Amino acid sequence: MKALIIAAGQGKRLRPIGDTKPLVTLLGLGLIERVILTAKKSGIKEFCIVTGYNGEKIREQLSDGKKYGVKIQYVQNDSWTQGNAISVLKARDHFKESFVLLMADHNYDHRILNELLKTKIGKDECILCVDKNPGDHLNIDDATKVKTVDHRIETIGKDLSDYNCIDTGIFICNPVIFDVLEESISKGDEGLSGGIKILAQRHKMRYMSLGDNFWIDVDDKTDRKNAELLICNKLKKDTDGPVSQILNRPISLRISKLLLKTGITPNQISVLSTVIGLVGASFFFSGEYFYLILGGILIHIHSIVDGCDGEVARLKLRQTKYGGWLDSVLDRYVDAAIIFGLAYGYWSITGDIN
Repeated sequence: MKALIIAAGQGKRLRPIGDTKPLVTLLGLGLIERVILTAKKSGIKEFCIVTGYNGEKIREQLSDGKKYGVKIQYVQNDSWTQGNAISVLKARDHFKESFVLLMADHNYDHRILNELLKTKIGKDECILCVDKNPGDHLNIDDATKVKTVDHRIETIGKDLSDYNCIDTGIFICNPVIFDVLEESISKGDEGLSGGIKILAQRHKMRYMSLGDNFWIDVDDKTDRKNAELLICNKLKKDTDGPVSQILNRPISLRISKLLLKTGITPNQISVLSTVIGLVGASFFFSGEYFYLILGGILIHIHSIVDGCDGEVARLKLRQTKYGGWLDSVLDRYVDAAIIFGLAYGYWSITGDIN
């Protein structure tokens, strides 16, 4: 399945951070890069991106998509000052079958799209993912509200007073969406919600709840900060012990955020962590208390840095099986060095081989 990404708007509220909204960085990646790589995790490899304001900068940054392992085509919308329905309609010739529709400034958990792609859809239907329990980080006043009944959407709009969920901007659509958008535009409604309303009136607009998965619309600096917090909180593991929760993880996250600004790769961080661990373990062989303490400090630093490779990989959406394997193998070498170093150091101090 292909994906259509709308990236034509100006994004005035993010101008203090960057003049091209889809390229504004969030934890080392542009907003639109996050959308592409998140969709790729769900198996989507072909994208059509509708650009408008500063479209040439977006095309220059993303190119044909090869560096992300995907294929990207572009459609230019010179009427980008009008509603987003115009942008969707511009891509009509690129979609003859069902497709995913995404917004360039919406960050989301890939599991939302995983579930959406499993959902069966009729040829004359579309499905919108909705948030039934919006968090405090969302600006409800600015959000598009949705009223659902049973399994379908009854109506949608920013000014709804009677609503029970929020539009996340994540859709699966059929080409019928182009027909209803054309109809709504002819009636003077240039927003995507206009076409959704027409489908809702025909009982052809379904919804799927995102459950506990997160999403956020990044419209200003506050949204960007909230998005960083949401994404970083997802890095915490249920298996983290007290030391990791209180000390290691908070420190490693700070280090990882700094590393995101460099060109260092997760695998290089794994090697660096291993070197620190092996140096620390080597001090144990001396059998002197000072070097035992120094070695212990380095081993703890190794433990902290060892968390950064996975954090950077997940923050940049670049996890690989090889990276996980390499990290695991290198950790075992460090573990062995620590055990042998402590055993030899103990023997050097006590002379006891038992």
